[in-house]
Amino acid sequence: MACRPISTSLLVVMLLGVLLVSSAPAAEPSPWLEIHSTHFTVITDAGEKKGKEVALRFEQMRAVFAIFLMKDRLNEPVPLTILAFKNDKDYYQSAPLRQGQPITVPGFFVPGEDRNFIVLNLFEEESWRAVAHDLAHVWLNYNYPEVQGWFDEGLAEYFSSIRVDDKKYEIGGDPELNPAFSVDLLENQHEVRNAPKSLTELLSGQVWLALPDLLTMKHDTSTYTEGTHHTLFYAQSWMVMHYLLHEKKLPETGVYFDLVENQHLPVEEAIQKAYGVTAAQFDQAVKDYFHSLTPLFVALDASRQAGSQTNAPQVYQFPVPVGPNDSAIIAKPVRETDGRASVAEMKIRIPERREAALQELQGLATTPDPATPKAAGKKDKADNQSTTLVTAEGNEIAHRALAWDHLQRGELDSAAEELGDAAALNQRDMWIRYYLSVLKYRISQDKHTDIQGLPNMMLDLRAVLDWYPEFANAYDLMALARLQGGGPVAAMQAEHAAVQLSPRNQRYVYHLAQIYVADKRWDAAKGLLERLKSGSDAQVAALARAELERIPTEQKYGISAASATANQKLSTQHSPFDVLEQDAAKRAAAQATPTGGPGDRRPAKFLQGRLVGVDCSQSPSAVLTVTSGSIVLKLRTADYKSLLLIGADAFSCEWSNRAVSVNYRPGGMADGDLVSVEVR
Repeated sequence: MACRPISTSLLVVMLLGVLLVSSAPAAEPSPWLEIHSTHFTVITDAGEKKGKEVALRFEQMRAVFAIFLMKDRLNEPVPLTILAFKNDKDYYQSAPLRQGQPITVPGFFVPGEDRNFIVLNLFEEESWRAVAHDLAHVWLNYNYPEVQGWFDEGLAEYFSSIRVDDKKYEIGGDPELNPAFSVDLLENQHEVRNAPKSLTELLSGQVWLALPDLLTMKHDTSTYTEGTHHTLFYAQSWMVMHYLLHEKKLPETGVYFDLVENQHLPVEEAIQKAYGVTAAQFDQAVKDYFHSLTPLFVALDASRQAGSQTNAPQVYQFPVPVGPNDSAIIAKPVRETDGRASVAEMKIRIPERREAALQELQGLATTPDPATPKAAGKKDKADNQSTTLVTAEGNEIAHRALAWDHLQRGELDSAAEELGDAAALNQRDMWIRYYLSVLKYRISQDKHTDIQGLPNMMLDLRAVLDWYPEFANAYDLMALARLQGGGPVAAMQAEHAAVQLSPRNQRYVYHLAQIYVADKRWDAAKGLLERLKSGSDAQVAALARAELERIPTEQKYGISAASATANQKLSTQHSPFDVLEQDAAKRAAAQATPTGGPGDRRPAKFLQGRLVGVDCSQSPSAVLTVTSGSIVLKLRTADYKSLLLIGADAFSCEWSNRAVSVNYRPGGMADGDLVSVEVR
């Protein structure tokens, strides 16, 4: 068969199609990378070399701080992510605002209950130095008991002077020393008017705070929002720590804190016992040490000259504890949408950036990502009980960031929806499993009910702790879940882990006291609560005082009057994860044949309260003591093996301090016959 000739016009169209396909630009690779070192995650658009340098510098600073605290390792109970921008524009569009303008420092710290962020402008040299003061507070909060403010601020100021490279680190310079002349964009020099005094200048004056006044001065270090550091308090705290570190007197300082904090000795007496000198001698030793530090005065004189450099040599130099070959650092590419979502996830935590971040996240969450096919699967409503098929689109990081924002504002239904969408896109994301656990706990607190889906919550938290073994908040949630599940000993173990990882978190200590109360360890509970009631956390202090008032009632009757009254007044309220099985079971139980037999016409009553204990001494019959508010009932069952149970596979004579719902036929005012028991 002869072939038909191709027309000229068709040939042109075919050739044009080939040219268009061959000349179509390939999708540009994402500029974002995720860098992992031993202790840090860096997300950056500045390239692999810069990103790895950032990770190394933070590993080095961490190792130096561990040396200061004389520790082999440091706790990091809150995950930390470092965002490093390659240019000014992106950095300043993300930075906090002061009087309507972005901050001028090249790095800032964003604290969080769930995670911390550090943000750097890599266009500036050594931008990581800008967050050294904040990092010192972070590591102190996680690795040193709560002590007087001079210690924290003095060490943070000392550490913030650090400069590090591949071979050495320098430290000890004046962290608040700035040149007297500034340089504009045209490289013209201008004298800085009314510049605040540096720490060296402040200490060069004739007036110092009396040492006992300095050491007892109240200074809240629990937050990361501080005022000016150009004060005599900061200057003297810095120099006292300078002296203690150089003279290797931190062990004696630990003794001093024990004497003043635990044994409540006066400052002068504690100084004498800990350091072996009088307060006046100690004060003079610090002043003599300051005047011996010649590099400080050389740097101060140089800073007053035009054209002075800001990187003057520090007081001390030491070999770097971690070099480029001592830390394994790996890099992997990150999709551009994930990079943008990670930045917005940080910005949503800065109040003045929140609205713009919300718009960015909502756009990423609702726009299909061309790099990811639509994911269809089960929308796990935090409990694996709902199996509605959904099709999710958008970016998983954006969905989980929106969920976090909803959690912070108590919008729990919206948080559940966003987490379901995020899980449909990436079921392996441990942040989603953690936020689901937080959501369940928040719902229980908001609605004054027990935690719904407790077994799956424990499984999620176990997976989160396998992923990040130092996550103190996950241990705290695990402890609360175990306590509700009837295991005070296991709850105690989890809460002890949280306290050890974050010793200054007073909320964890309060939860530990609650666990002691549940386990009837009254003295241990009172000891913790007495300490908390005068602590720096006002909310926890109020809770501690209220708990101390309730303990006598708890000891006498076996249940807190306040919590029992709450149980009586508040009926069960359902979370977004319920599928109504429990309600159906309750209705069935209420209609069940009464235990008094066919002729028993007593109406069944329903009571929600707490099971104090079970008496099985006349087995197979049993008597359950159930309390609700001021009501105490003795409820009998002729044969506990045939009792209708909800929420438990088998009856246990060991049950105690369990939340229960009972259907019963009243006998007298304080007794009755059981119809059913729901154990929660």
